[in-house]
Amino acid sequence: MKLAFVIFKYFPYGGAQRDMLRIARDCAARGHEVRIYTGQWRGDPPGEGIEVVLLPVSGGLNHRRHRRLIDAITARLRADEPDLVVGFNRMPGLDVYYAADPCFIERAHAERGWLYRLTGRYRFFAACERAVMGREGSCHILLLTARERSIYQRWYHTPDARFHVLLPNIPLDDFSGIDRSEARDAVRAEFGLPDSATVILMVGSAFVRKGLDRAIRAVAALPRSLRTDTWLLAVGEDRPNAMVALAQRLGVEDRLILTSGRSDVPRLMMGSDLLVHAARSELAGLVLIEAMTAGLPVLVTDVCGYAEHVAAAGAGLVLPSPFDQRQMDQALARMLASPQERAQWGEAGRRYTADIAARRSPTLEAELLEEIAREKRKGRGRD
Repeated sequence: MKLAFVIFKYFPYGGAQRDMLRIARDCAARGHEVRIYTGQWRGDPPGEGIEVVLLPVSGGLNHRRHRRLIDAITARLRADEPDLVVGFNRMPGLDVYYAADPCFIERAHAERGWLYRLTGRYRFFAACERAVMGREGSCHILLLTARERSIYQRWYHTPDARFHVLLPNIPLDDFSGIDRSEARDAVRAEFGLPDSATVILMVGSAFVRKGLDRAIRAVAALPRSLRTDTWLLAVGEDRPNAMVALAQRLGVEDRLILTSGRSDVPRLMMGSDLLVHAARSELAGLVLIEAMTAGLPVLVTDVCGYAEHVAAAGAGLVLPSPFDQRQMDQALARMLASPQERAQWGEAGRRYTADIAARRSPTLEAELLEEIAREKRKGRGRD
């Protein structure tokens, strides 16, 4: 079977990008011909049995650049005639959409004024979403969390039958073979920290959206007895200037360590004491599942889709909406002051993800794509 995977931009540290590559590799391993169509590829080649079709477009406003990219991808797909088109961004012509982004029209109405809805940008991205979610369409939607279904149905009345809610992928292999004690020593040695250091880890690009500023404020609010041996290690792709300036204003610049995206996040997790993810918006938050798999306790805002798993597991503390900085400050202080509770939260998360891994097929998405492709062929046969 010829499978086309569409993603507008690939870089190796994004959650959707990593999911895309994992599923593509699973499909290739099952004997399918896989091509990835993209406007930009940053990173190593995807592996045996997978071809990258690079279709770069240049310049202009964001939505116009996306329009040109969609036109280029559509023309190439028409020529290549794949059996199934799987999109990781919204565009017309998809058979399957992996919903790694929140509902565009919901966010536009919640976060922007009415004038924004008169712009070309809004009309373009709303049309792309409607092409995927529209009631009369046929695109199947793979959801990371069940709550997104009700949001889409409120706007588009999409039939239930087109939604498929996925259990989270549990990356057990990423953590196998990592010794926690060795990882702990290595992390402190790499960043020049004392052996006794408590390391708070934050992983995610787009620092404001992921809430790095909230984490910096919480560290600054810690009692001196906790703050003097605590460091915040932030890993992600973004401009750091504003965050460094905030840490300087609050007098905790020596407590903040910033590093760009990297491939050894599992080792960092195994060597840290706590994961903070105080995001302002987050459809799912793969990093939460990774932290739980590592046995790392989590402090997270409830806007993150996978926060429901943290709560169900008892793997840390979930901050309710609306966000309150003082509440986060208190929660962080509590977690840092209690190594025994951290150990209990970490073990609860590890057990929870191990249970999901035992119930979930490791190639769930690839199997589902095969099923959808069979149904598509049957439909063509009826025509």
